[in-house]
Amino acid sequence: MVEKNLDELKLSKHHLKAMFVSGMGFFTDAYDLFIIGVALSLIAPVWGLTSSEIALLGSSSLLAALFGSIFFGRFADNFGRKKIYGLEALIMTIGALMSAFSPNFLFLLFSRFILGLGIGGDYPVSAVIMSEYSNRSDRGKLVGLVFSMQALGLIIGPLVALSLLLLHIPLDFAWRLMLGLGALPSLMVIYLRRKLPESPRYLSQIVGDKKAALTAFVNFTGNGNKSYEPIHLNPKINHRLKDFFSNKQHTLTLFGTAGSWFLLDWAYYGNTISTPIVMNAICDSSSLELKMIYSLVIFVVFALPGYILSIIFMDIIGRKYIQLMGFGIMAFSFLLLGLIPDIESNVTGFLILYGLSYLFTEFGPNTTTFVLPSELFPTEYRTTGHGLSAGIGKLGAFFGVLFFPITESFLGLNMTFVIVSIICFMGIITTSVLTEPKGKSLEDCSYSKIVGK
Repeated sequence: MVEKNLDELKLSKHHLKAMFVSGMGFFTDAYDLFIIGVALSLIAPVWGLTSSEIALLGSSSLLAALFGSIFFGRFADNFGRKKIYGLEALIMTIGALMSAFSPNFLFLLFSRFILGLGIGGDYPVSAVIMSEYSNRSDRGKLVGLVFSMQALGLIIGPLVALSLLLLHIPLDFAWRLMLGLGALPSLMVIYLRRKLPESPRYLSQIVGDKKAALTAFVNFTGNGNKSYEPIHLNPKINHRLKDFFSNKQHTLTLFGTAGSWFLLDWAYYGNTISTPIVMNAICDSSSLELKMIYSLVIFVVFALPGYILSIIFMDIIGRKYIQLMGFGIMAFSFLLLGLIPDIESNVTGFLILYGLSYLFTEFGPNTTTFVLPSELFPTEYRTTGHGLSAGIGKLGAFFGVLFFPITESFLGLNMTFVIVSIICFMGIITTSVLTEPKGKSLEDCSYSKIVGK
C-alpha cells in the first residue's frame, strides 16, 4: 500500500529536495509580499501617492492571493497537483517583472494583483505536495521547513533594500530593482517543479490508479525513472464543494484553520508591511537606513529563531499547542505595547516587546496555520481546504494592511496594538476546535473516507 510506504519512509534527501523546490516559492512569496512596504517608502514621494493609493498598493497582492488560493486549490483537487505545479511560479515571475517596469500607479497595482494570484496558488499546492510526500513522524517538520523559507525572504528583502540605498542607487531605479529581483527565485524552480512526480496519494485515492501511484512513489525515492500515464479508474467520482460544506467535520475544521489564519494574517501582515509606519512612530528623526536596520534586527534576532524553534518542536509538542501558545503570547505582547505609557519613546523596550511578538508569531500560528490545513482535510478536499484557509487568511491580511495605517492615523499606535491584541486572543478560540495531527497518518487525522486507502 503506497500510503503506508510514504508514512513509514525514512527522512531522506528526496524529502529535502521536495522541501527545497516547494520552499523556494515561499522565499519568493515572502520577499515579494513584504518588500513592497520598503518600496512604497521610495515610490510614494517620487509618484506623489496619496495614503489611499499606498494602502491599495500594499494590499492588492493579498487580495489577489485570496482568489489564487481558492482557485488553484480547487483546481488541484479536481485535476491533480502536478498539473499546476510550476504554473503559479511562472505567474509570480511575470508579476514581479511587470512590477519592476511599471510606468504608473495603475500598472503597478495591476502587476501586484497578478503577482498575488501566483502567490495565492503557491500556498495550497506546495503545502499539500510536501504533506502528501512526507512520512508521518516528520511531516510537521517538513511542511514547516517549506514555510520557513519565508524567513529568508523576510531577511533578504531588507538586506537588498539597504544595500541599494547604501550604494546610492537613484530612488526610482532602486525600488524597481527591489521588486524585479523577486522574479529570480521563482524562475529558478519552475523546471524543478515540473519534474516532480504527481502525488502518489492523489493517484491512488482520487484517480484510482494504484500502478501509477506506485510508479510515482518509486520515482520520488529515486529508485526508478519511468514515465506513466494515469488511468482514471474513478471518472464518475465528483467531489463537489456542496458535499464539502455539508460535512460538519469539514466545516468545523475549516472554521478552525481558516478562522485562525484570518486572525493571524490580520495581525501579522498589518504589522509587518506597516513596519515603516511603526519605525516612524518610535524613531521619526532617524534615517531611512537606520529604520531598515531596526526592522532587520527584529527579523534576525526574533523572527528567525521563531521559525527554527517551530521546526524543531512541531513533531514533538504538536501543531495545535504551538499555535495556542503563540496566539497567547502575541496577545500579551501587543497588549503591553498598547497599555504601557509612552512605550514608543523607549526604543530598546519597544523593540524587545515588538520582537517578542515576532518570536511567538513564528514559533506559533504563522507557521502552524500553514501546516494544519495540509493535514486535517481528506485527500479529495485537501488542496481545496488549504486553499480556502489560505485565501481567507489573505483576506485577513488585506484588512490588516488596509486598516493598520488608518487605525494608527486616527487612534494612535497604542490603541492599534490593543486592537491587534484582541484579534490574537480570538485566535485562541478558533484554534481550540482543531484536532492534533502529530504522529498520525494523513488518512487518520483527516477522517478520509476514500475506499482502498
